[in-house]
Amino acid sequence: MTNTENLAIGFIGTGVMGSSMAGQLLKKGHPVVVYTRTKERAQELLDKGAQWAESPRAIAEQAQVVISIVGYPKDVEEVYLGEDGVVTNGREGTYLIDMTTSTPSLARKIYEEARKKGMHSIDAPVSGGDVGAKNASLSIMAGGDEEDFEFLKPIMEAMGNNVQYQGKAGAGQHTKMCNQIAIASNMIGVCEAIVYGEKAGLDPEHVLKSISSGAAGSWSLSNLAPRMIQGNFEPGFYIKHFIKDMKIALDESEKMGLELPGLSLAKSMYEKLAASGEENSGTHALYKYWAQ
Repeated sequence: MTNTENLAIGFIGTGVMGSSMAGQLLKKGHPVVVYTRTKERAQELLDKGAQWAESPRAIAEQAQVVISIVGYPKDVEEVYLGEDGVVTNGREGTYLIDMTTSTPSLARKIYEEARKKGMHSIDAPVSGGDVGAKNASLSIMAGGDEEDFEFLKPIMEAMGNNVQYQGKAGAGQHTKMCNQIAIASNMIGVCEAIVYGEKAGLDPEHVLKSISSGAAGSWSLSNLAPRMIQGNFEPGFYIKHFIKDMKIALDESEKMGLELPGLSLAKSMYEKLAASGEENSGTHALYKYWAQ
């Protein structure tokens, strides 16, 4: 294989992020076959020309490149290493890109099992939320063999505008943990700033105009604070998935003997929100913590 232009791409997981990401591949002219647990969630992609597969096994039988973005590490393991999994039933020479935020250890396990079958695996989690997925402006951080990364980079560039190689298998997941650690404490600050401004009697939209372009500026402040002010807490990224990510980061940091008090605080706050029924809201619903 010398290029990726005409390769059949299998896409597993068409949720908030995956649906838009698969749509970007279709826009670029790639033949795409999709699988997700609930076929209705893939209907929009099927209407746009994607083909349907009944299982990860069926994806493995048809696709030369398989991309996944599912919910939890247990879902990733099932998709790749389960009885109907892609590695279990895959063909030599197939390329695998798991874009789920998962554990570095599982990324390495999939890489090793894939290599035994002559397959190529990289872990390539993403950042940018629903906005980044819709605009093909995701940040993609990849781990695996650099040669495989370079081969697959054009496919990833159809979904993101910042595609970086981070190192050996698992390095993409470790980089995503850095990303989530930075977001966790930042989101607390964004929410506190908006709540403070409102309590002080300020117009929060005017406050945003002043602080979002200064030293306080951040992606969350520019993209998620306006949703807080509007009372729109639909998920760009689910609270339940963010809690999963924070648990992974804390587990990994413990293995390294590293204490992360900011991340621990954020996790406890999000867990309180989830317990109150907000687990399917977007991460910016942390704003509601101060209303409890």
